[in-house]
Amino acid sequence: MLRLSKLTDYAVVVLVRLSREAGVQTSPGIAASTGIPEPTVAKVLKTLAAGGLVASQRGARGGYRLMRSLAEIPVADVIAAVDGPIALTACVDGSATECESQGVCPMRGRWDPVNEAIQQALVNITLADMQEASIPRAFRVPPRISLPAAE
Repeated sequence: MLRLSKLTDYAVVVLVRLSREAGVQTSPGIAASTGIPEPTVAKVLKTLAAGGLVASQRGARGGYRLMRSLAEIPVADVIAAVDGPIALTACVDGSATECESQGVCPMRGRWDPVNEAIQQALVNITLADMQEASIPRAFRVPPRISLPAAE
């Protein structure tokens, strides 16, 4: 089963929360309104800042703010910021790990089209799409997903 980390899930919640109020918000305030423990919110915000999704501001009026609107943040960017590159197996391009059977594996390179299709789907779904998930399906336009052409 493919599963994202809890931190990625929390990151989406935090980013959506940041979008609901203009200006700078603090990690204790976000924690109080989301129910996510404050140390976890602080960790998520630091990671999102390193990934360029939020900006931090120091000082008495410090906190965090979104760098882009939710419509400009694909789910893929959040996953990459928190969990690193999207790679289904160790043998796909961009994987952080290497497979010990890489040189002799008959499936080498065969996972790339699957990985690319999943990446494309995650690039085509924005956080604004996620936020609108409460709108009845009949009134939503699904995101376009283009699969790689068969060879």
